[in-house]
Amino acid sequence: MLRAYEEFSRLSEYGKSLSLLFARLILSYGFYQPAMMKWQDIPSVAEWFDSLGIPFPALGAYLASTAESAGVILLAVGFLTRWISLPLIVVMLVAIVSVHLENGFSASDNGFEIPLYYLLILLVLLVHGAGRFSMDRAIFGEKS
Repeated sequence: MLRAYEEFSRLSEYGKSLSLLFARLILSYGFYQPAMMKWQDIPSVAEWFDSLGIPFPALGAYLASTAESAGVILLAVGFLTRWISLPLIVVMLVAIVSVHLENGFSASDNGFEIPLYYLLILLVLLVHGAGRFSMDRAIFGEKS
């Protein structure tokens, strides 16, 4: 039994980089629409942030829009993955606390379920990096 588990674990390692690639691509796709929506009307986003009590709402609107837009590109190609994960984690934390938390967990009630999943995937990318199929690996090597 132990030998079978060890062999299964060894073989599972081959899927690590592929799963990191899929996670990056899904997150990239997920951030695309919100980023584009924010850039189309930054003043309205700033007003919304102000209504949520977010300090410096105009600055916050630009920072969130920039982080999400950069995230779309950087996550898709796997470049500076650990670096871009940090501001995106902050964006998700702010979204959870300021928008979704009061609605509970369920995504169907605009709860924090989806931003929490994004946050967890970003934490995985922060800890494990982009994986083999990435610009990080091509430029910075195996330790990326």
